[in-house]
Amino acid sequence: MDFDDLPVKKDSPLTAVEKEDLSTLSAHELEERIARLHAEIERSETEKKAKGASKVAAEAFFKS
Repeated sequence: MDFDDLPVKKDSPLTAVEKEDLSTLSAHELEERIARLHAEIERSETEKKAKGASKVAAEAFFKS
């Protein structure tokens, strides 16, 4: 799936990131950007897992 196919809110902060002109950045700046984006992905994945665990716990609670 292409990133252009993903639904994004018009006011999403990701919209600005996706449209940023990368040609103005140096190789070092691009490396820093990539590292920060990887860190943000990890943070997002951790939060997603936590929410999934909360959902499972809530479902188990209400099934009993």
